[in-house]
Amino acid sequence: RLSDFSGKKVLIVTWASWWGCRFDLPGWQEIYKEYGGEQFEIIAIAQDTGGESVAGEWYDRADSTHTTLVDVSHTVSSLYNLVNVPSAIWVDEAGRIRRINEGTYSKEHVIGGFQIGTNEYRRAVLDWIVNGENSIYIWSETQSKEKIQRQTSEESLAGVKFRLGVYFFERGNELLARTYWEEAQQLYPDNWNFHRQDWSFIGDGSGGDQFRDKAAETDLYGGEKPYYEPLDLPEIQN
Repeated sequence: RLSDFSGKKVLIVTWASWWGCRFDLPGWQEIYKEYGGEQFEIIAIAQDTGGESVAGEWYDRADSTHTTLVDVSHTVSSLYNLVNVPSAIWVDEAGRIRRINEGTYSKEHVIGGFQIGTNEYRRAVLDWIVNGENSIYIWSETQSKEKIQRQTSEESLAGVKFRLGVYFFERGNELLARTYWEEAQQLYPDNWNFHRQDWSFIGDGSGGDQFRDKAAETDLYGGEKPYYEPLDLPEIQN
């Protein structure tokens, strides 16, 4: 429960074994090793229907000592309407949400010819850890209400369809699971988590042509549409 960490700043980071953010976990461990403890906690949550068998090895490789979870039904993403990984939520000592972003890498990576992530989000997290309420990166209550994305009725239904797919997948009925997952993707086409999780069980798990076709208009392939919503971080004034 999030209430177990009351009195601490908590950084919730969602990631998945089916995307490049699996290589980003060591960066969060570096930060936790230096700043974790009584005042700050990282909760990494794998959005992985494949379970610990696919997510666990990446926690092991990162030597993660912060809180690590595997979320087979993408419950956390549904609760906070997160449509991509990695995404992150800042929760303050009183349990209030102070920022939510996607594309939240701990550092820049170059993977398979793609540059993913930047170093600027790390800078913002460290500023929040050190400065708390005085950090220029936290959202006010008004900003939180304005910026936190609400789900439409179709998007909410997509989450139900996705979880039904997980239910049948866990019981060995992959055909019915995929039927529900396809319905979820049709209802919420902008939810990359739904697409990528489904594709992770097809072929080599990368999504291949399906991913390239859908991402063709994004900046991953030279298009104008951002794959991640901009971080929208204010510049530090000298």
